[in-house]
Amino acid sequence: MSATIDPRSNVVRKGFGLKSEIREVLSLDYHSDIVERIKSQGHTLSVGRFTFRLAEEFGFCYGVDFALNLAYETRRKFPDKRIFLTNEIIHNPRVNTRLSEMGIEFIDCSATNPTLFEEVTASDIVMIPAFGAEVDVYRRLQEKGCMVVDTTCGSVIAVWKRVERYASDGFTAIIHGKHAHEETRATSSQTEKYENGKYLIVLDREEAEYVCRYIVEGGDRDEFLKKFSDACSPAFDPDCDLQRVGLANQTTMLSSESLEIAEMFREAIEKKHGHESPEARFRHFDTICTATQDRQDAVNKLVRQDLDLMIVIGGYNSSNTTHLLEISVQHKPAYHISDAGCILSATTIRHKLMGQKEETVTENWLPTGEVRIGITAGASTPDRLIGEVIDRIVQCCGAS
Repeated sequence: MSATIDPRSNVVRKGFGLKSEIREVLSLDYHSDIVERIKSQGHTLSVGRFTFRLAEEFGFCYGVDFALNLAYETRRKFPDKRIFLTNEIIHNPRVNTRLSEMGIEFIDCSATNPTLFEEVTASDIVMIPAFGAEVDVYRRLQEKGCMVVDTTCGSVIAVWKRVERYASDGFTAIIHGKHAHEETRATSSQTEKYENGKYLIVLDREEAEYVCRYIVEGGDRDEFLKKFSDACSPAFDPDCDLQRVGLANQTTMLSSESLEIAEMFREAIEKKHGHESPEARFRHFDTICTATQDRQDAVNKLVRQDLDLMIVIGGYNSSNTTHLLEISVQHKPAYHISDAGCILSATTIRHKLMGQKEETVTENWLPTGEVRIGITAGASTPDRLIGEVIDRIVQCCGAS
């Protein structure tokens, strides 16, 4: 398939017809014979005293596959052009390092960067990561006149369309997500396309309860604005802008929590305004992506098996990986690691605890005797990393 360029802009949204040419290098970078072997054996592998059980759904999702294919095709199509990325393409250090090795440069797109896009020229290429980018980023790049290769996941774009509809109809978009996350920043910015577009970002049930209580009972406006100062649209007024709300979410959040939060807002709106014409004041559309849901469902199934511990593999800043850990720790001892280097020995592991920012080191993490280990990986984790982790555990214990 040849490249598809939006005729109204400089944005390329599909590939350059080079999939067959990049297939081998993608396989070399991210494929794992160990993982393929486990999948062919009912997602189970026994080596020495270890039994590894791999979740039925894990690792790269279709959105990540799409983004990486497009990135590799772009590099192959334009070997001599400067190519920039507006952020990490996905939340995995190995993948982003590989792109750097391919000569793709990363741009600091933080709001505090005064020189944003200053070095970009019309002859350069700028790539948008799988999370998408804020409306203003697209606008500024269009003004530059450079080619923009947009790898935004289709599931994310579906959320944008929902939020745009809310804004166009005068509804405030309530977004269940992390306000500093690239995807949520991009999603909330879609309201800027409309003069009176509004958004409010809630992180969890606790923040949702606070907002719902304000809807029903009112409260201290200044306290509200201070609490959500980094998570609401400019000039947000909780006394006016919570009269009509539409729910959406960052696609990688915990699905059960997103659904619960949506129900909390529905009940709050009904308590405040009654049951008549609920669609006039409340809207909801489940925008958790199917890949995220499939991986969460698979982990919920895996942790109910006879396991001694769980290993969750993925970038520490990966939202979907964190939620796989959140599910796992409710049932088994679980360790979130970024790669095989975190397995320091048969007795020592370096990992990130749930809710913590820094890594920690745990001793005696592997039980003695026969050990049954469940393994899953976030949607931005390549199979190769999973295979390396399994190989590392086996080698540390002298098996082969």
